[in-house]
Amino acid sequence: MNEALNEDGTLRKTKWLEIIGEDYIEKAFQFANEADPDAELYYNDYSLVNEAKRNGAITIINNLKAKNIKIDGIGMQGHYDLILPKLSDFETSIKKFAESGIKVMITEMDIDVLPGREIIFGADINARMNMIGNPEFDPWKTELPDSMQIKLANRYKEFFEVLIRNADKVSRVTFWGVHDGQSWLNNWPIIGRSNYPLLFDRKGKPKKAFYSLVDLMNKNK
Repeated sequence: MNEALNEDGTLRKTKWLEIIGEDYIEKAFQFANEADPDAELYYNDYSLVNEAKRNGAITIINNLKAKNIKIDGIGMQGHYDLILPKLSDFETSIKKFAESGIKVMITEMDIDVLPGREIIFGADINARMNMIGNPEFDPWKTELPDSMQIKLANRYKEFFEVLIRNADKVSRVTFWGVHDGQSWLNNWPIIGRSNYPLLFDRKGKPKKAFYSLVDLMNKNK
C-alpha cells in the first residue's frame, strides 16, 4: 500500500476511496495476503517524519492489527534535503513505528542538494516552468563543488548515525537510484536540473558521501 495519506494524516481522495470506501486499505492487505500468505506486507509513504502524517500511518497500522489483518512493516520514504527533516523528528518516527510492533524500512532515500526547495514547493505550474534554466535554482550543471560534497557527506553521516543507534528497529535502507544521473530529482520539481542526491556520481564513481558511510560503518563494527 503506497501513499494513501494527506499531510494531515487523513486519507487522500483517491479513486480507491471514492469507489470502495475507507475499508479499501483493509481489503488491499487482505487480498494480498490471500494471494501470497508468505509475502511481507508494508505501508509506504513520504513525509512520515511529520507528526500528523505519522499518526495517520500509525492509525492505519493499529486498525489492521486490531482486526488481525497482516501488516509486517512501514516504509518511510527518505526524500530529504540538507536541512529537513530534523534528525530528532527522523529518530522519533522510527521509534514510534517500532512501538507499533512492525518492521521499519527507510525507502527511496536520497538527499536533495539544490537550493530553493521551499520556494519551488509553494509555486504553481507556471512559476515552475519559469524556473527552468534559471541558474539560481540549477547552479551546478556539470559537477557538485567540493564544499557541497562535504555537506552532503556530513548529512548522510548524520542520518546513518541515527540509523545505527536504532539498528534493532530498522530492517533495511533502500536508495532511490544508484547514481546521480538516474535520479528523479534531475527533473522534479523543475525539469532538466542537475542534482546530486546519491552516493555515486554520474560516472558511477563513489562520492565523499559514500566514503563517509564506509568510515562510519567501520567505526561501528
